[in-house]
Parts: sequence; structure tokens; C-alpha cells
Amino acid sequence: MRSVRGMRAVSVIAVGGLALGLAACGEAPEDEKGGDNAAKKYSACMVTDVGGIDDKSFNTSAWKGLEAAKAQDSNIDIKYVASKAEADYEPNLTQYVNQKCDFILAVGGLMSTATSKIAKANPNQQFGIVDAKVEETNVFPMEFDTAQSAFLAGYLAAGMTKTGKVGTYGGMKIAPVTIFMDGFVDGVAHYNKTKGKTVQVLGWNKETQNGAFSGFEKQDEGKKQSDTLVAQGADIIMPVAGGAGLGTTAAAQASNGKFTAIWVDVDGCESTPNCPALLTTVAKNISDAVKDAVLKAAKGEKLTAAQGTIGTLANNGVSLAPYHEFDSKVPAELKAEVEKLKADIIAGTITVTSPAQPKK
Repeated sequence: MRSVRGMRAVSVIAVGGLALGLAACGEAPEDEKGGDNAAKKYSACMVTDVGGIDDKSFNTSAWKGLEAAKAQDSNIDIKYVASKAEADYEPNLTQYVNQKCDFILAVGGLMSTATSKIAKANPNQQFGIVDAKVEETNVFPMEFDTAQSAFLAGYLAAGMTKTGKVGTYGGMKIAPVTIFMDGFVDGVAHYNKTKGKTVQVLGWNKETQNGAFSGFEKQDEGKKQSDTLVAQGADIIMPVAGGAGLGTTAAAQASNGKFTAIWVDVDGCESTPNCPALLTTVAKNISDAVKDAVLKAAKGEKLTAAQGTIGTLANNGVSLAPYHEFDSKVPAELKAEVEKLKADIIAGTITVTSPAQPKK
């Protein structure tokens, strides 16, 4: 019996030694790498809106901001989880709280309610949100006055249309969407007033705040909206619908010039495969806003709701992207007028308004 016990003891030691050996081959936790003096990684964790990481729009741009922060500060770790439905927002945010992420980024106005709820339940957790502002002080808002840049796009579209009709539609009737549509309508109206023209906007009525919507996810739904607008005579269309808008840009490219599109959020000639059909993009600098916020937080700065940023033409937070392949097609006089409008908006000579404009 003694010899059997002895063999068992040797066996246990051998197995234990093997387990230790295997553990030694594994990767050490982040806070153990490099010995006792190694700094703990700062984790920035992003929850996408339903459009997903590859929407070529605001989710994509926010992720680029995290990538840029990591590139500038090697102590920052980044990751994301994609929301498939609005019901995913709360559990996705909660899982990152449980994982003890240092900075949790919610992307999109649709996430406002969920972010507010989770932030209220975790007052010591640092959150950030793109395209919204909530009451909780531990949520840093990054908002954009895209009515300003969309005003320029509306004026441009009015100056470029051959049919006298332009169109727009949104993903959903929420402030970060309708603000684009309001600015676009007002830009067309300004062109009409200045030039004595009667260019018509289809798909959105600023006065009643009613119009056409497609959702953010399905490209065929976006295409349906633009097909309807084209059938009504529009030859320039601005979708404000995330990934769904790709249905419009693809259709525009396939139309052999029957209609063109204006993209939003991030330069469509850099983010979509449909540059030949894009007149321009009403851009908002989400990536820099996110990058700057994460870099500040990683250095120990506490970011509060009161410190939130609003991107404008004046601070380059919003802009009208280059004309790219349309550069030679846009008349020099129209280009100059758009630049003058930009300067006038920055100077306050022209005031662009929308019920959806962010406020400090």
C-alpha cells in the first residue's frame, strides 16, 4: 500500500508540474507583463449602434478615433462589440462595466436612454457618447452641428441640380439625423432666395419635421427611398441613414449619371466604393473627437458632461468634404459661393438653425 501511495504522490507531483509548465507557456495577464513595474493598460471599449462597425459612417469613424488614440498612446487597449438590435445596448454596455473597462464609448443618439441608465447605475465609471447628450455627469458628450455643413451641401445641390429637384431621407427621426436634413433644406432655400430660383426638396419638410425614413441597417430599404425620390424627379440625394444609405450610393453609381448622391459623417470617397457617384460629403470629425477624449481620459483627466464638445465649421468639427471626382464639374463660381457661405456662417453673418442643434 505504501508503494502505491508513493506512486500516487509522484503522479500528482508530475501532473502538477505539467500544469505549471503549461501555465508558464501561456500569456501573462496585461498587468503582469513586464514585471512589477509594468503599467496597467488603459482600456477603451466601444459599443456600436445597430449600423455596425462597417457602416462607412459614424460607427466606422468612431472606431477610427479609438485606433488613432491607441496609435498615439501604446498603453491604450481598444475593443468593440457590435449591437445587432436596440435591445443589445444595455447588455453590451453592462458587460464592459463588468469587464472594468476604463472608458466606455456609446456610438449614436439611439443609445442615449441605455447609456443614461447604465451610467446612472455606475456613477464612478467613465462613459462617452457620440451624437447625444444625457443628464449623467459621468458621460462625456461629443456632438456636431451638422446643420451648418449640410446648409452648404443644400446650396451646392441646388446649384448643381438639372431637374430642379433634390432629395434627402433619414435612417430614423432622431436629432442626429434630422439636423442634417434641416440644414440641407435651408441651404436650398438660401440658394432659391439668392438666385431667384425654385429648387424643390423632396423627402423632408423642415416646418412639420416630417419626411422619409429607411432605418439604418438594410441597403435595400435605403435604395427603395432613393428610387422613390428619383421617380419623383430628384437628381441629387442625401441619405442620412448609415449603412442603409449605401443602397443609394450604389444605385447612384449604377444609374450612369441619372442621379448623384451626397454622403454624410465621413468622406464617402474614403469610406465607400461609390466615389464616382458622390458630389461631396457632409462630414463630421467624429474620429478626432473620440481620439482626443480617450487620450485625455487615459492621462487621468475626468471628463464630464459639462466639458462636452460640439463640432462646428469654426472648429473644423464639421465640414464639407472635397468634391473629388466632381471637382471639375462644379463651376468655379459655385465653389466660391459655397466658400463664402462657410465664412459667413463662421462669422455669424448667416445663422443656421435647427430644432435638433446641440446646446452647451
